[in-house]
Amino acid sequence: MSFSRPGALDLSALARPAGGAAPGASSTGGWVVDATEADFQQVALEASLQHLVVLSLWSPRARESADFNARLGAAANAYDGQLLLVQVDVDANPGIAQALGAQAVPLVVGLVKGQPVPLFQSAVPDDQIRGYFDELIRLGAEHGVTGRAPAPGDAAPAPEEPEDDPRFAPADAAFNAGDLDGAIAAYEKLAAQSPGDAEVAERLAGVRLMARTQGVDLQQARAAAADAPADVEAQLLVADLDVSGGHVDDAFDRLIQLVARTAESDRDRVRERLLELFTVVGGDDPRVATARRRLATALY
Repeated sequence: MSFSRPGALDLSALARPAGGAAPGASSTGGWVVDATEADFQQVALEASLQHLVVLSLWSPRARESADFNARLGAAANAYDGQLLLVQVDVDANPGIAQALGAQAVPLVVGLVKGQPVPLFQSAVPDDQIRGYFDELIRLGAEHGVTGRAPAPGDAAPAPEEPEDDPRFAPADAAFNAGDLDGAIAAYEKLAAQSPGDAEVAERLAGVRLMARTQGVDLQQARAAAADAPADVEAQLLVADLDVSGGHVDDAFDRLIQLVARTAESDRDRVRERLLELFTVVGGDDPRVATARRRLATALY
């Protein structure tokens, strides 16, 4: 059973458009609800800031879906609000499936603070479902998500809105306008002014990652890297895509191996990218500590 830190997958396209409230999700009993593209932000993304959310992507065309949904629901309800199961009909809501990169259903994905954590694909046995849920709860606790979903029939608590830091206003404005280069420039200016500010560094690294991976075809990138193992840029791009998709260990392994077989300026570029990806993933993540030790060995 392999778990990842919440990935950098961009789910912003599923945000509710301004100017109208999303309809409430329909409850199917207990801590199980249905969600659509119209209410996904409220029901799933915003809710995952307060408590764990499990997404079940299913299709009425898949014969096993009804039985599997019932088993998932029973498993989720047994946790008494530690997590909320959100069911999504991918035939009626293809945008959600696309944002999560679903290739087949059933697909089950956790949400921790709005970021996806791949759990499993296919109709697994009940004991495995519980094992994955237990691991998700452990991972959520590591990231400070320990709240409980409202009991059936209760109103969900409104998420607390953090105060906006005025320093980030120019970068946020550029980002919201789709100007990633402008956002990067604004964060770089802040980084120069406050070189020790961890939040600035994290934001800058995250936006740089989004800019490098925007519009990139994953399969083409992987094929190019496989065909040219000595092409540093091709290897760096796949590592970026792996971190974006939550495959953190794969990204770190690729770049540490690349450090070991490169020299001089190429080695410096790989090392710098790896350090930037450490910032994206988070210094408190144990995989970063392990990778730092391996990097030191590869360098010296």
